[in-house]
Amino acid sequence: MKQSVLITGGAGFIGSFLVDELVKLGHEVTIFDNLESQVHNGKIPEYINQKAIFVKGDIRDYNKLKSEVIKADIIFNFAARVGVGQSMYQVKEYVDTNELGTANLMHALANEEHDVKKVVVASSMSIYGEGSYKNPETGKIYHNVSRSLKQLKQGDFEVRDPETGEILEPIPTRETKPLVSDSVYAITKKNQEELTLNVGKAYGIPSVALRFFNTYGPRQSLSNPYTGVAAIFMSRIKNNNPPLIFEDGKQARDFVSVHDIVQACVLAMEKNSANYETFNVGTGKKTSIKEVAETLLKIYGSDIKPIINKEFRKGDIRHCYADISKIKSKLGYEPKIKFEEGMRELVEWSEKQEAKDLVANAYNELKEKKLI
Repeated sequence: MKQSVLITGGAGFIGSFLVDELVKLGHEVTIFDNLESQVHNGKIPEYINQKAIFVKGDIRDYNKLKSEVIKADIIFNFAARVGVGQSMYQVKEYVDTNELGTANLMHALANEEHDVKKVVVASSMSIYGEGSYKNPETGKIYHNVSRSLKQLKQGDFEVRDPETGEILEPIPTRETKPLVSDSVYAITKKNQEELTLNVGKAYGIPSVALRFFNTYGPRQSLSNPYTGVAAIFMSRIKNNNPPLIFEDGKQARDFVSVHDIVQACVLAMEKNSANYETFNVGTGKKTSIKEVAETLLKIYGSDIKPIINKEFRKGDIRHCYADISKIKSKLGYEPKIKFEEGMRELVEWSEKQEAKDLVANAYNELKEKKLI
């Protein structure tokens, strides 16, 4: 059935791929985006689907947002400031956009006449803080371990058993893990999620929170030094500079293709079994940051070696990768894009893209703010 779908932040990396898929499925799609200068330089990207309606607007502008909300059947809320490091000093900007913007959306749904049948919010794996771990010797599971500042300053980056001091082994993180926000960005994503689910449930509007793990793919800004790590590494490689890796490079994440993220979004929209639920969206596999850099260098055919600087950033975690059993069983989600295949697609796309290497600027900014 044809639906009227509103996507806030729909001109962005993930949102634009969702626009393409929903248009292909026959839906009427409206993109609501402020064309953030750090990402878009205030310009509509060339990849925007011409069959979608584009509305330039900021989610913090209640009246403009309201006028689009009341026309929608389905809403995807992707509008957000992204990036852990930058959030630690641009506190007001992140809270304004992520929390107050979402509050505007949910306020409209609570107070205006509309026919919205579902709202899906883009949440983040960052809300977990550290992932889950187990002691390989005793089998004991830990969900709320962390690394002390003293430990990190000594160059010990591993997560250790608080009782024995043994190195813990990362295990897949489930949706039931207690949330421990280690950054302003994480706090805002947690609050976005809770605002959406709470107000949705109160007013009988089916709502879904999708906790995206580390998403990569074409259309990710190659000139934004606060975006995904793969794109940041590529901006360095394309400028013949070595990827800069913090800690020892062995820290691991769950890298998921934007195409699999879109698959999860469509399933969340279409399936009633998604209603009022939270889901991890990842691959269920972990990849180290060093492996990401080495894979990209291999695909580029570059003999550059990454710089592993043994420094650490405040707010960074060691390991976190997804347990995807819930989204597989409830929604039928199955990740389809293998890591190296997805990285090859990203590299091929990047060949014709401009990439400004602003990593040094970002590094100096974080250093100045005493976050490194």
